[in-house]
Amino acid sequence: MQPLVSIVIPCYNHECFIEDTIQSIIDQTYERIELIIIDDGSIDLSVAKIKAMLPICQKRFERVYFTTRPNKGVCATLNEALTHCHGKYVSFIASDDLMLPQKTFIQVKYLENHADITGVFGGIFLINDQGEVVGERVSQITEYTFEDVIKSKHDLPALTQMYLLSVLKDIDGFDPNIKIEDWDLLLRLLQKKYKLAYIPEKLAKYRVHNTNFSKNSLRMAIEMQKVLEKFKHEPYYSYVNYRLNRTILRERFKKRNPIKYYIMKIINKMNYIRSTI
Repeated sequence: MQPLVSIVIPCYNHECFIEDTIQSIIDQTYERIELIIIDDGSIDLSVAKIKAMLPICQKRFERVYFTTRPNKGVCATLNEALTHCHGKYVSFIASDDLMLPQKTFIQVKYLENHADITGVFGGIFLINDQGEVVGERVSQITEYTFEDVIKSKHDLPALTQMYLLSVLKDIDGFDPNIKIEDWDLLLRLLQKKYKLAYIPEKLAKYRVHNTNFSKNSLRMAIEMQKVLEKFKHEPYYSYVNYRLNRTILRERFKKRNPIKYYIMKIINKMNYIRSTI
C-alpha cells in the first residue's frame, strides 16, 4: 500500500489564488493524500472559496481537515497543522502557489527508495498573478550541506519540500519567533545531520508578487541575522554575519548617507577580520 502523504495549505488573504492551489492538489497523480487547510484569519473571501471546494476535496482525499481562526502567523499555523497530520510524509504549499501533477508521486518514490534522506525538493516554474510562466529554476546539485545552506549557496524552494513527518515532529516543527522559517528549518535539520536531496526537475509553480518578502533586502538580512544567532558557534557564523551586516549597511546608508556607509563598511570589515584571528 502507498504511504499516506499529508499536504498542508496555510492560507491568508489569497481569495484570487486559493482555488487553484487546492485544485493543483486534487490533480495530483498520487492517490493517498490527506489535506490540511488552516486559514490564518483571512479578511477576504478565502474562507468562502475554501468551503465551496470542501465537498470535492472530501471525495478525492482520504481525510480533509479545515479550520479558520484569528491570525497567528505562518509558523504558528504550520505547527498547528502538524498536529493534525497523520501521513508518513508531509508537504507544505502557500495558498497562492501550485503543485505540478506528478510532484507527490515523484517525491514519495524518491524517499521510499532512499531511506537515508529526510527531505526532498525540486525545481520550479515562476509565474505571475495571471498564472503565466515568467521563468524557471532548476538546480543540477542534488544534495546540499550545512555550509551550502548557511552561506545561502543552495536552491531548495520551500514550495517543493517533502519531509518525513516524524523528523519534523522530533525537532518541534517551526520556530514561531522566526519569519524566515524555511532557512531556519533547513539549518536545524542539517545541523543534526539529517540529509536533504534535490530532484533536478520542475515540481511546482511559484507565484511572484511585487510584495514578496524575499524582495525586501533589508528585512531579509535582518531576519536572517535572527536565525543566524542560533548558529553562532558554527564555523561559518562570522563570515555570514559579516555579509549580512554589509547588506544592512548598504540598504540603510549608501544612498542617504554615503560617508557614514563607507565608514561603517570599513568597521564591519575590520570586525570580521578580527573575529577570524
